[in-house]
Amino acid sequence: MSRLLVNKIFLALSVLSALIGLAFLAWILITLFIKGLGSFHFGLFLNDLIDGGLRNLIIGQFILAGLASIIGIPLGMAAGIYIQEYGRGRYANLIRDLSDIMMSAPSIVIGAFVYAVIVVPTGGTSGFAGAIALAIMMLPVVINTTDNMLSLVPRELREAGIALGASKYKVIIDIVIKAAKVGIMTGILLAFARIIGETAPLLFTSETSNYFSLDLTESFPSLTVSIYDLANEPEESSRDLAWAASFILTVLVLIINLSGRFITRNKK
Repeated sequence: MSRLLVNKIFLALSVLSALIGLAFLAWILITLFIKGLGSFHFGLFLNDLIDGGLRNLIIGQFILAGLASIIGIPLGMAAGIYIQEYGRGRYANLIRDLSDIMMSAPSIVIGAFVYAVIVVPTGGTSGFAGAIALAIMMLPVVINTTDNMLSLVPRELREAGIALGASKYKVIIDIVIKAAKVGIMTGILLAFARIIGETAPLLFTSETSNYFSLDLTESFPSLTVSIYDLANEPEESSRDLAWAASFILTVLVLIINLSGRFITRNKK
């Protein structure tokens, strides 16, 4: 009888905790949508920040996230493939442990690291430094996803490919990765959604700019950093612009996450 009572108590506490969390989430989203929609207009996509728009910031954020993906995805997949297909013993476990540590590391710590290693020696913030910081954040997600998805591929598929005379790398590329591509793609989308909404690492590395720019050697336009700056401005118009930018960013992240879920569910 006591076990049943304890079970009911913990079940009630679990449900209560979930409801509290959902209530706060709903409060944040409702506030964001009300204030964001109140400040939203399509002119935001036509003008740069200097003219009261967000065009340069949105483009700049996607450039930073895209460049980070170009750096982080191949490195992360290569590390994940090595761990699962080639790595054995302590070296593979060391990479897994480092990946787990990087996954839990605060983003501001990564920003401070890139600041010390790249920004200080080069003499100033830059788009390249921001992209590298985001790529470092992306790496552990891609590594863990690739490692986990490849581990789900049956060993019999590998053995069948080798029995037909294919080399190991051909088996990995043409059989193993293709079998796990849906899960890997979902992980990549979730990693992209994570970095596109990051602010802390960019504060130290790329900062932001009010003007449109493609020069990655200078301070680079960033939507997230500009939201932080605009929210601290005394003018009401600047804070309204911050709400609109927050609304746009939230919708972008939501679309990317839902796309990953949609792809996984349909392929299953």
